[in-house]
Amino acid sequence: MSKFLKYTLATVLGVFIAGIISFFLFLGIISAIVSSAEDKEVISDAHSILYLNLDYQIADRGINDPFSPFNLMEFSIKENPGLDEIVRSINKAKEDPNIDGIYLNAPTVLAGMSSTQEIRNVLENFKTSGKFIVAYATAFDQKGYYLASVADKLYLHPEGLIYFAGLNGQVTFYKGALEKLGIEMQIIRHGQFKSAVEPFMLDKMSDASKKQTGALINSVWDKIVRSISVSRGISIDDLNKYADDLALNNPKLALEFGFVDGLKYNDEVKDYLVSFVGGEKEKDLKLIRVDKYINTSYYKSGSKSRDKIAVIYASGEIMPGKGDDTYIGDKNIVKALKDARENSRVKAVVLRINSPGGSALVSDLIWREVELTKAEKPVVASMSDVAASGGYYIACNSTRIFAEPTTITGSIGVFGMIPNAQELMNDKLGITFDEVMTNKNADFMDLTKPLSAFQRAVIQKSIENVYSSFVNKVAKGRNMEFDDVDAIGQGRVWTGEQAIDLGLVDTLGGLEDAIVYAAKVAELTDYRILSLPVQKDPFMKMLEDFSGESSTLIDKKLGVFSKYVKYIKNLENQDIIQARMPFDFKIN
Repeated sequence: MSKFLKYTLATVLGVFIAGIISFFLFLGIISAIVSSAEDKEVISDAHSILYLNLDYQIADRGINDPFSPFNLMEFSIKENPGLDEIVRSINKAKEDPNIDGIYLNAPTVLAGMSSTQEIRNVLENFKTSGKFIVAYATAFDQKGYYLASVADKLYLHPEGLIYFAGLNGQVTFYKGALEKLGIEMQIIRHGQFKSAVEPFMLDKMSDASKKQTGALINSVWDKIVRSISVSRGISIDDLNKYADDLALNNPKLALEFGFVDGLKYNDEVKDYLVSFVGGEKEKDLKLIRVDKYINTSYYKSGSKSRDKIAVIYASGEIMPGKGDDTYIGDKNIVKALKDARENSRVKAVVLRINSPGGSALVSDLIWREVELTKAEKPVVASMSDVAASGGYYIACNSTRIFAEPTTITGSIGVFGMIPNAQELMNDKLGITFDEVMTNKNADFMDLTKPLSAFQRAVIQKSIENVYSSFVNKVAKGRNMEFDDVDAIGQGRVWTGEQAIDLGLVDTLGGLEDAIVYAAKVAELTDYRILSLPVQKDPFMKMLEDFSGESSTLIDKKLGVFSKYVKYIKNLENQDIIQARMPFDFKIN
């Protein structure tokens, strides 16, 4: 008994001590987060170098999540600036007398191709100042090298490699898994290219899907090799040959073929940078990260004008719900447009879209708010990595549409998807159902049985009506004929460069280009930026994090698998009628 009491007391004491330690650890984390969140102004030293290390998932807008910069494994804090802050930092550094150049250390870029291109474009502009850009990595993937190729001097580790093999457009298919589970996805769609539903009805791409995917990735690849060819002086034919031969796995060949300017170790690159700023040793090197630079007085210096341009960030799938930084709801973007419209200080609106689409109904709600706002002040759409289907729906009636050449857009089409779990319930689980009904279609869209022919026809009619409305709105917004929109619609996906020729997009350019244009049409020479929707209070976000609702925590726990969890979770909130581009499409 004495041993039992001894072990019991030891256990209780251990739990108590662990609780105390956890409590103080929690206070330390909160203190560190609050301290990092304080708006501390920094003054950059003379002969500083802006350090770009893009080793985190880059969002269009910095996410107001207290836990996003916190690394539990290393017990360290590092802010993760959004694309808007990265671009503004480079633009500011161009004029900042304390910044001598940029050191780009980005083996990969955890962002879409268009976001990568937007950073590359602003780096190109930075070079016109006469300041230097030096890039280095132990190894580069394709996006990392595409970005680094803009540098004046580009170095690779002596044992490193460059992954350069061309693009691979990949779609994940679920049909086989659903069959094993006994779930049938009942598909109703309009548009021969509306391949968003194919993962649930096929086990490989249809001919139409292969056709559009091939055209899309070839357009993106063409942009990549043309840019690298200009920057590095290597012919496009040679670039494609080296990709086919996987020739850049050998660093000496990478140097011989002109992909890099030298093979160096990290300390040698640092010594080289020291020579640029007139120092003698590595300790003289003054590197300032973007997350620190955004707190400098020079970065923060700007207009004191009362006139504003509202930049509204619409990111993620379009779904019913309030919406937040990770998805577009029926409240957040609608309210942001209404707030911008009713704010007399806001003279123009830029709608920044990064969305594959989603709910047709929610898309239409946002389209209406754009229409109302456009009647009072200019609304300029700026497309990020993707603005397709519902993402294009909410852009189509803007005053002007900007896209990057590699933006994925179009996908003008509609579909419905209703699961039938009868086989899963009856045959796999042994669960059966019986019912009585007051009317013959009271079981409409019952998930435990298949649709009747009549019910399927009703949904098909709704799909056709929504598609017709979608095409009409595009035709009106783009000053085109219905048949012309229908011909390039049918759910087909296009790049921004292709969309220019088709009349779906007006101008190639990024967010900054869209803001400059909005200022021009609003006749503003001096203005400030108002970012909308207003982000949640950091401590409210903290409560969400502890409740497990934070997408940041999901990403950190599950890594590359988090997208599948989010995808399945999103299925719960999706409307029956969808305006959405292909599921799980990614370019490798």
